[in-house]
Amino acid sequence: MKPRLAAIAGKLKDSVFSIDEEPVLIGRETGATVCVADASVSRRHSLIEKEEEQFVIADLESLNGTFVNDVPVKRRALQHGDRVRIGNSQFLFLMHDDDVSSKSTEVNFDDRQMIGGSTVQVRFNDALYVMARDLSALMKVSTTINAIRGLEELQKTLLELLFEVVPAQRGAILLSDRGSEENEEPFATVFGLNRLPGPDETVKVSRTVAKQVLRDGSSLLISGPAGARDVSSESLSETRISSLLCVPLIMMDHPLGVVYLDTNEPRVHFDKDHLQLVTAIASITAVAVENARHFEWLESENQRLLADVNLEHNMVGESPPMRQVYQFISKVALTDSTVLISGESGTGKELAARALHQNSKRANKPFMAVNCGALTESLLESELFGHEKGAFTGAVAQKKGRLEIADGGTVFLDEIGELSAALQVKLLRVLQEREFERVGGTRTIKIDIRLLTATNRDLEELISRGAFRQDLFYRLNVVQLEMPPLRQRQEDIPLLASYFASKYSEKCNRKVLRISSEAQGRLVSYDWPGNVRELENAIERAVVLGTTESVLLEDLPEAVLEREISAATPATKYHEAVAQTKKQIILNAMDQAKGSYTEAAKLLGVHPNYLHRLIRNLNLKEQLKR
Repeated sequence: MKPRLAAIAGKLKDSVFSIDEEPVLIGRETGATVCVADASVSRRHSLIEKEEEQFVIADLESLNGTFVNDVPVKRRALQHGDRVRIGNSQFLFLMHDDDVSSKSTEVNFDDRQMIGGSTVQVRFNDALYVMARDLSALMKVSTTINAIRGLEELQKTLLELLFEVVPAQRGAILLSDRGSEENEEPFATVFGLNRLPGPDETVKVSRTVAKQVLRDGSSLLISGPAGARDVSSESLSETRISSLLCVPLIMMDHPLGVVYLDTNEPRVHFDKDHLQLVTAIASITAVAVENARHFEWLESENQRLLADVNLEHNMVGESPPMRQVYQFISKVALTDSTVLISGESGTGKELAARALHQNSKRANKPFMAVNCGALTESLLESELFGHEKGAFTGAVAQKKGRLEIADGGTVFLDEIGELSAALQVKLLRVLQEREFERVGGTRTIKIDIRLLTATNRDLEELISRGAFRQDLFYRLNVVQLEMPPLRQRQEDIPLLASYFASKYSEKCNRKVLRISSEAQGRLVSYDWPGNVRELENAIERAVVLGTTESVLLEDLPEAVLEREISAATPATKYHEAVAQTKKQIILNAMDQAKGSYTEAAKLLGVHPNYLHRLIRNLNLKEQLKR
């Protein structure tokens, strides 16, 4: 099956576009391979092209971005079943048809050639008059078949209806695989039914006949004294088949498969009327068969996509460091191992923890997140372990703790390095025994949880100072995941910026279509000490304060604008002039203050901390040393 794009939403819904060796342009212009007449789509929006053995989609600097599985992408290799969103349109990228499983009587192929007996061939046009002659039978078949949705049930019902009009003992429906080569097995699925169950219910099908009918598109009847000879001169009489007919299932000149019927009753012979009637029935049921097959394929795709949704995370990024994070999550999520997530503040440690939970067998159980640095020791103890009524002043009722509520699920403890010594002891017991008591209680409570923790501090350094228990560290550090800072994955910054711009554009009810090249260049050149959280705040500010449909350079925070521009980064003359003026003012003040930061800050009328930041952002330290 050739790769293709199936439109599932938007103005092209239900359309299918083949993808060949040539690049496929998607956009609003009339010359595009996939032309989408929608204002939300750029004239030249995206391009799909083949690279070696895979297809890659690239965003062509579009206004609204290109999304794969709801994640903005600049360039990405497509996998079978990926969901591509372009403006208001959505497409499924399909590489192959999924096989449809069937439960039926066993079907075996006989490779001997049919050569004896009375042979009749009938094409569809020759059977048209049967539709008028046997209208009532055909109406019954059509009404019954079109009311069935499942492929297996439809095939079984169709064979049972055929047994009512043809004295066959066995039948089979063989559906083809359009993507198979000429020398390959042409039948992807088979369904057989034996009318007279016995010790051997196997339905034997002549592969030669089935392939001939599928290839020629004409019905075939072999009846009366018959024989079969292969290279060993074996006779068909060994199979004791007295009559056989095989008709094609054809829809819009495309063969879908064949219907195969036979009998070994010596006194029963199929005739030309039987062949014409079965040919007519096959012609009116081919659409129902294809629809049922397609419906089951859509159901399997839907289940697969739902599974993808369950596996999806809320992290954005395609850089090598983030791919390593995704690989780690896919490997570790299905286990119950305790994970310690480290990394700077704002790198997305809680998002990683949620992804580990979503991809685990505990995904349908609670996920409880607690920030250990945001609460006092007493409040945190009550929050984690709960308390009994009267345990302390204000404890007017019994309260279950987060650990108890999360039974069967996952508990995420952020800033674990802030945990007090007393709570470290209690947490160690939970990890060792999976039990605890509420504050003020005596009853031991058993729990089944997975523990995930995170810190932006060096726990080993805390251990050396006696501020963190070494035995607890070993319990927590079974598997460690380090989240990369944003400065180590700069290629993800444009994707993150587009994602946040879209998010806050909708949230603030303000139309923002793009980020200007000057603003994007400055975003990439900034080192983001606050990581993704700082970037998100910067874009939210730009969306709220901006006045155009683009995020402009002047919409960005001062800290980002003060960053010295690299030679490769485009910028406007105005901002270059502002930066140069700031540099000169600071250098003059430091010269007057004879290198004293405090005195220079007084001269400039700013706080010394702000002066330090300006000097760092404008890269003036080297000049001040001279």
